Amino acid sequence: MDSTNPNSILAEYTKVFGQFKLPGVDVGKILESRRKDIEALAEANTAAFVGVQSLARKQAEIMRAMFTELQSFGARLAASASQPANAGEVVQQALHKALADMQELADTAVRAQSDSLAVVTKRVAEHIEELKTLLQPKK
Repeated sequence: MDSTNPNSILAEYTKVFGQFKLPGVDVGKILESRRKDIEALAEANTAAFVGVQSLARKQAEIMRAMFTELQSFGARLAASASQPANAGEVVQQALHKALADMQELADTAVRAQSDSLAVVTKRVAEHIEELKTLLQPKK
């Protein structure tokens, strides 16, 4: 069994549950519910992966910008014979920028986690409704 392929996982479930014939139990509905669970997990993993990629891209952007700024500051410092009068201001601006960038990274991480959690939460709610339907006495 390929443990990363949702179709393979569902095929394994189908094989196992297909062996059992229980009175009053709709194996098809159980399998359909498991299929939806597997799809929801795959969607949550995709959302998490997209979030991690976004975070990595943002970190790379921040690093590029920081190195460009450092290079520019170094060039300005080398061009002037003495210590620039506004060195403290440049350092303060760099610190403010770094804090803003850190906040943006944190926001990106929270957004990625929220997207993944929303997928799982939605599926849990659906699963509860399916269980309610399955457990109702037949009329």
